[in-house]
Amino acid sequence: MAVRLQKFLADAGVASRRASEQIITDGRVTVNGTTVRQLGTKIQPEKDKIAVDGQALKPRRKLYVALNKPPGYTCTRNDPAARHPIAELLPAEWTMLYSVGRLDRDSEGLIFLTNDGEFALRLTHPRYGVRKTYRATVEGKLEPVVLQRFVEGVTDGADFLKAQSARVISANKTRSVAELVLAEGKHREVRRLFASAGVKVLRLERVQIGRIKLGELPAGKWRTLTESEIKSLLAQI
Repeated sequence: MAVRLQKFLADAGVASRRASEQIITDGRVTVNGTTVRQLGTKIQPEKDKIAVDGQALKPRRKLYVALNKPPGYTCTRNDPAARHPIAELLPAEWTMLYSVGRLDRDSEGLIFLTNDGEFALRLTHPRYGVRKTYRATVEGKLEPVVLQRFVEGVTDGADFLKAQSARVISANKTRSVAELVLAEGKHREVRRLFASAGVKVLRLERVQIGRIKLGELPAGKWRTLTESEIKSLLAQI
């Protein structure tokens, strides 16, 4: 199957797709021995010989990993100040994997990692609306009317924050547990929703992405997604 040259470079781990475009226009890429500078050039990975700076490239095996991120770990690979990047939880040879979306440092739960840029885009871009389910433990007794406002939508700065659904799982005078389903996943959206109501979040866990549940995966552990799970995620888009 023909693919765009910049996508092939990104999937091969050369650089991000945007950076790969620059590498192409700089004249550093050859296809079957001929320098190619035209963005959008399509190649046949199984047949064509691609090289960058004279070094031959091969298609990289695509990996799809589910991780139960513990609190205290960060999802970025490029922050030298990060004390505990989630890369510490993965095999050392999986340096090409990057997180699909983000969980902030204090949040925990299900996150995917991959080297498939198209998969990551389709699970994170708002136009695809992949639903993500969060379980929040908050301080004090949570009234259903608060969650109803989240479903109706809340303006926070320049953002309009909105839950697809929200329900109280348990509540007493000291703490409550709620479940929220979001489709867009703006930066720290669940925490910002609760902050808009003056509610303090004590614990935030993502328990489901699309049809894939966190299940019994222990904190700090990972597993590869099955072929059927990958297809189920993409089938919802």
